[in-house]
Amino acid sequence: MSQMVEIRWHARAGQGAVTAAKSLAESALQEGKYVQAAPEYGPERAGAPLRAFNRISDQPIRLHSAVTSPQVVVVLDPTLIGIVDVTEGTPEDATIIVNTPHSPAEMRKKMGLRGRKIFTVDATKIALETLGRPIPNTPMMAALIRATGLLKPENILQQIEKTLGKKFVAKVVEGNLQAVKRAYEEVKGE
Repeated sequence: MSQMVEIRWHARAGQGAVTAAKSLAESALQEGKYVQAAPEYGPERAGAPLRAFNRISDQPIRLHSAVTSPQVVVVLDPTLIGIVDVTEGTPEDATIIVNTPHSPAEMRKKMGLRGRKIFTVDATKIALETLGRPIPNTPMMAALIRATGLLKPENILQQIEKTLGKKFVAKVVEGNLQAVKRAYEEVKGE
């Protein structure tokens, strides 16, 4: 990576986007990258739209502001599409990753996208089957890694195990690890 990569996460409160942005930053830090992770929300209740941001670079990051022209956008809740302009500020070569059972071609048509790479994965289904709860953040981290190649997948797995192992029982940690592995394999792109 010769340049700084900016990532914007779109989700609803309670879906784990802020946690995912922090975990992604910690994983990048393990790889010797310079990182930033920041949420953007107010006193939201569960279900309210929110955004989170990452910057990842091989060089020190001197910019300290919201991400306005992200090269990567991760949409944890597809119901935000049409309510929020998830592609706002993205360049033509941006990568858009959407949690949906629909194909990339279907999402491209639905979103009216030209240019940009689009990837989809049914992260909610994966989360329900591996965790028993519809929290798509860890599968979406895996989809981001697969779609962009920004980080090594094994570092994401190690970070999740380390972070969640401090807060949750082994069953929850294992479910998240399985969700990551499945999403990494099941993501589709065009």
